[in-house]
Amino acid sequence: MARLFIFYTRLRVEEKLLFKAAEERKIPFSAIDVGDALWPELPAEAGDVALCRCVGQTQNSALAVLLESRGVATVNPSGVMAVCADKIVTAARLSEAGIPQPEYAVAFSLEGAIEGGRRLGYPLVLKPATGSWGRLLAKINDRDALEAVVEHKLHMGAAHSVLFMQQYVEKRGFDLRATVVGGRAITLIKRCSEHWITNTARGAVPEACLLNPEIEGLLDRVQSAVGGEVLAVDLFETPGGYLVNEVNGQPEFRSSDGGLTGVDVAGRLVEHAWSLAARG
Repeated sequence: MARLFIFYTRLRVEEKLLFKAAEERKIPFSAIDVGDALWPELPAEAGDVALCRCVGQTQNSALAVLLESRGVATVNPSGVMAVCADKIVTAARLSEAGIPQPEYAVAFSLEGAIEGGRRLGYPLVLKPATGSWGRLLAKINDRDALEAVVEHKLHMGAAHSVLFMQQYVEKRGFDLRATVVGGRAITLIKRCSEHWITNTARGAVPEACLLNPEIEGLLDRVQSAVGGEVLAVDLFETPGGYLVNEVNGQPEFRSSDGGLTGVDVAGRLVEHAWSLAARG
């Protein structure tokens, strides 16, 4: 009989919600702390489904690849994780699909970054290609600041040797986060902050927000371009329409779950994951 496995490295609110949702639905599942495990002794066989909930993207990706080699369906698939884990790859995939996003440039040297700044204009945002929770973002207001920050980054190792530069978008104190499960948008929240980084991990306050046909259509296009069983899509609302800022393939969802939105995100996620076992 197929089983649902929930692999994790830290018991966050989301993992506890997933455990509770699976128990309430009487879905046979096992919760596995990857920190105490060793491959190939990890359980899960062909026909099983795994929610990969490690905190680190590298750990999630490695876990998914290993489990897929056994015929386990992973949420998300490793290929989707790879796209979402790298902002440059995500931006390229969105560009290929013609999906609106902030203008961006990718530089490989200080000289290239300076040219990127000239094209994008100031202020601009310098982002690490990989990372989450709004860490290591830099709002660059002029060329002097760009030269200083890039000079430091280029001495921080290979992970910072490619520079992802994004046009700064005036957000009026908020952005939007949509949760997509099984190809369908289920929640939308507004993340509000006086700081230019509107991430709940950095103190932004979530507010309820209603989905509309324009956003749902845009999210359908993102889903088609990126794939995946669960996505969190960050949007900017601008006078010219909505822009896709980032796509997260292994999202935290506590701010979108329950009372604020009226949607049991954890329940919808375990139900969808379990449906993959039935399809298999």
